[in-house]
Amino acid sequence: MMPTVLAPRAGGDCPLERAVGQLADKWKLKILLLLVDQEVVRFRELQRRLEGVSQKVLTKALRELEADGLVLRTVYAEAPPRVEYRPSVRCTRLLPILAQLQDWAVAESV
Repeated sequence: MMPTVLAPRAGGDCPLERAVGQLADKWKLKILLLLVDQEVVRFRELQRRLEGVSQKVLTKALRELEADGLVLRTVYAEAPPRVEYRPSVRCTRLLPILAQLQDWAVAESV
């Protein structure tokens, strides 16, 4: 029997699948961890710190994280425009869950 927490809701909607889907990307978790560590990061700094990510892929991941409410984007009307990213409250509420997941992953790899 499947635990209630993992059971799909009416219509086949599964909140757990949706939540995992928001992070199931090569770069999204790395982006969130960088933002949490630095608090505020500009686009170029993110690109520099995430070796191997293209501008297109980083832009797409940031837009999706912003749409999911995990990242806040601030654009300053300057020349050239300055864009900063920071973790949202929703992202900081996710941190203890990610820490538990990390603990589980470490314990299982022993």
